[in-house]
Amino acid sequence: QVQLVESGGGLVQAGGSLRLSCAASGQASAINYMAWFRQAPGKDLEFVAANTWISGYTFYADSVKGRFTISRDNAKTTGYLQMNSLKPEDTAVYYCAADRFVRELTTRLNYGYWGQGTQVTVSS
Repeated sequence: QVQLVESGGGLVQAGGSLRLSCAASGQASAINYMAWFRQAPGKDLEFVAANTWISGYTFYADSVKGRFTISRDNAKTTGYLQMNSLKPEDTAVYYCAADRFVRELTTRLNYGYWGQGTQVTVSS
């Protein structure tokens, strides 16, 4: 089993930055893929970014490309989402997700491990 805990959310003005963290515990060595999803009020869960922890391959939603950066630490126990140039439309609860093998990076059903979410609010 893998446990994921997000942190780093908060309130920020438009144009500001936040860095979200996703700490993995338990069988963290089983993680090969990690992703971030978000859910705004009244909207469906939306894919944000994903990376492969072995090769370092990254993939982003068009809405965040060039502004967000997904990464992990060298110990492969913590994932990060650096969010720059934040916009009010980025306001959402952000979730990290992970698994050993993921066939389609953007599909939430492919991830078996999820964190509890962290709120990001961007004021205009």
